[in-house]
Amino acid sequence: MNAAQAGERGPEPQGGMDDERLRRWRLVLGPSGDDGAGGPLTGRDAAVDEALAAVYGPGGEGGGRGAGLGGSAPRVARWLGDIRGYFPGPVVQVVQRDAIERLGLATMLAEPEMLAAVEPDVHLVGTLLSLRHALPETSRETARAVVRKVVAELERRLATRTRATVTGALDRSARTARPRHRDIDWDRTVRANLGTYLPEYRTVVPERLVGYGRAARAVRKDVILALDQSGSMASSVVYASVFGAVLASMRALHTRLVVFDTSVVDLTDQLDDPVDVLFGTQLGGGTDINRALAYCQTRITRPGETVLVLVSDLFEGGIRREMVRRVAALRAAGVQCVVLLALSDEGAPAYDREHAAALAELGVPAFACTPDHFPEVMAAALRKAPLPVPGAKES
Repeated sequence: MNAAQAGERGPEPQGGMDDERLRRWRLVLGPSGDDGAGGPLTGRDAAVDEALAAVYGPGGEGGGRGAGLGGSAPRVARWLGDIRGYFPGPVVQVVQRDAIERLGLATMLAEPEMLAAVEPDVHLVGTLLSLRHALPETSRETARAVVRKVVAELERRLATRTRATVTGALDRSARTARPRHRDIDWDRTVRANLGTYLPEYRTVVPERLVGYGRAARAVRKDVILALDQSGSMASSVVYASVFGAVLASMRALHTRLVVFDTSVVDLTDQLDDPVDVLFGTQLGGGTDINRALAYCQTRITRPGETVLVLVSDLFEGGIRREMVRRVAALRAAGVQCVVLLALSDEGAPAYDREHAAALAELGVPAFACTPDHFPEVMAAALRKAPLPVPGAKES
């Protein structure tokens, strides 16, 4: 229920409603609740209500209460500082994102004072990257520091698990008949020795052990990340850049990063620093997926050992039929293709359903993937196993 809906219905009468619930209803109602829900707000509650009214009131897009922020960047910076004091981090990120969208505050991010006041998150990084050419020199270092803080937090959260999951997939991609105890694949060993099952002991006597091989230090797999950098893919670009840097740090993989809109840019030489990768992107503009895939095709030397991850909403501005045909050609050559409609925590994205269906017919499911699920998707692709598509029913 939003604030407007709550204002129309009002709180349902409940005898003995405790003070905290009444207070929350009063904050939802805003000034319209002065007469019917406990009188005017005072103290900290009044300040919280004023901070919310700046975004969700008549001065914001969609109306409600309050008068918007208006004024100068310093005033906005003070407001950002206020909401950081009133709410926990995740709520602050939602409120400031709404403020940027509703009140047109993007241009104010050019002010160092405001940049220093914001709560860094993935969405803010996307906004800064789209504005970076408009930022004055005095703000660029501050913007870069904000981006670096977010990237460092993402690496801390995602890197260890990604390396462990992908390394495990590489280690288990080869089998050996003389495994060490810790490398025994017990499921396969039991299935291989069912003929020696002893009913009286209810056990299998293994005559043959099946185990995992250990990955060699040489490069075993090639990975190409192709990132759609159109404006709608901003969060996905941030996460994919971090994952690209993590994968590039693994000696068993050769990782290439390609970003594209209507042109194609190879950022592989910047993978040691995902911040450099992000500032090398050009968020916004059109999309030519077919051209990007054509470039990736020219960089594939071992198709049977290559995983191509296309991160795109599949809204193609280039030659539509050729894009699907090129994926089919890559598949026929032995390339393991993965299509992610989004790589973010934002839920189901908008995407071209016709193209997604055409790719599914080729055996390449297109699906949205959260950052936490990406290591498992990557591991399955490296093993050439069925992809763990979220929500898919096992057959």
